[in-house]
Amino acid sequence: MADTRQYGDLATQLLLESRRSTQTDTLMKYNDPLVRSLIREQRDLERAADALLDAELNTRGPPPPSLLIIQTAINRNKRCLLAYHTHRVSMLQNLYWGCGGALPHLLSNPDLRSKMSPHEVDYLRQYNSNLMDFRAEFTYELDIMSGIEKPPKEIHVRVRVVRECGVVQTENGSIDFKRGERYVVRRSDVENLIVQGYLEEV
Repeated sequence: MADTRQYGDLATQLLLESRRSTQTDTLMKYNDPLVRSLIREQRDLERAADALLDAELNTRGPPPPSLLIIQTAINRNKRCLLAYHTHRVSMLQNLYWGCGGALPHLLSNPDLRSKMSPHEVDYLRQYNSNLMDFRAEFTYELDIMSGIEKPPKEIHVRVRVVRECGVVQTENGSIDFKRGERYVVRRSDVENLIVQGYLEEV
């Protein structure tokens, strides 16, 4: 039985996967086989275009219409590959900021880690490194890692320990956060612990 797949079918599958991911607001597993198949199709199309161009140079006639079809398919596949990867990068950045920029916390999640490609893990590490370098330039003036959706109204916050997080060094000394206990602490000292889910405001 002959293969009836048309140019662009693989790219359409990638876009449908991105759309499902957007609709469910979840990061789906990186589809490495489909991406590799699409790249192979790109190479085949580029070889076919080169062959048509070589034949056209020998005949010195106008380019054949099939060349336009192949070039359109090449451009569409490139756009779909870029859209798929841009969508995934955007989702990864949202997850990164959703956990307060705590990369080890994010990468320690085995379910999430299994959905990412090795290149995406490298990207997140480099993204985190660049942000830390940028943040170091003005640490005392502004904390770019703190949330801005709900600006704090008070310097101190009342928190309850949800998950054991051990001893934490603050500006006023060390605090041993034990599960179930409540504390009044400076918001800036525990902002990341609140975002990561170790503490909750009461």
